[in-house]
Amino acid sequence: MEPGESQKNDTDSLVLCVLASGSKGNSIFISNGCTSILIDAGLSGIEIERRLKFRGLSPEKLDAIIVSHEHSDHIQGVGVLSRRFNLPVYMSHKTSQTASSKIGRTHDLKNFECGTTFNIDNFKIHPFSISHDAEDPAGFTIEQNGGKIGIATDLGIATTMVKEHLKGCDLLVLEANHDPDMLTNGPYPWPLKQRIKGRTGHLSNKESKKLLMEIKHERLSHVILAHLSETNNTPEKALSMIGRALNRSSTRLSVATQNTCSALLHIGS
Repeated sequence: MEPGESQKNDTDSLVLCVLASGSKGNSIFISNGCTSILIDAGLSGIEIERRLKFRGLSPEKLDAIIVSHEHSDHIQGVGVLSRRFNLPVYMSHKTSQTASSKIGRTHDLKNFECGTTFNIDNFKIHPFSISHDAEDPAGFTIEQNGGKIGIATDLGIATTMVKEHLKGCDLLVLEANHDPDMLTNGPYPWPLKQRIKGRTGHLSNKESKKLLMEIKHERLSHVILAHLSETNNTPEKALSMIGRALNRSSTRLSVATQNTCSALLHIGS
């Protein structure tokens, strides 16, 4: 779908667009043509509106924002968008306690618990705990009519729980934050390097490849590599390493970027 096209689509299919991915801001748009949600809103409200409109998507037709954790690159635009478009905001109770001072007033705050499925219209959303240095960080699966999207970024390790929830997905948004050699030899101070490499930091290309090899299956149509470090990784390195997990597979592999939104990807259409 090109800029200016309608966001309406067959409600038997899901549509996803990564609006931004990286340490300066993250946001993912998902829609079934009737219900549209954002997973995180880590850019300014104005910039998220601009990127939606670039893809022919109407911010006025958003129905909710779901927040993964309280870091600023995931919540910067949450409060503004919630107030401007009267959007409910879904986040865990612990996350809301930590994020409330940064987000400000919301139109309607709804708390979820990791491990407990909730619905937004026809979307079945399952938040699951991930390993990251936040209060109560969550990954998500979103399901409708047999289609399943998995989102797992900002995780230091791929736990058994993460692997179980990401099995059977038609589309994955998967972290590939850093190349270990670039991180080790790069300009970051040693404590920050240790944080990134740690169990509550970020997944490397090599670790992302290992995870994908364990959960890939024949119906996996697309993998989007997300949250790439602009200092410690390159799209070429990420694609080369993780592409080995998909050798001789029909699964498409692409990279989400910080400065431009992705194309619209259709699942189940």
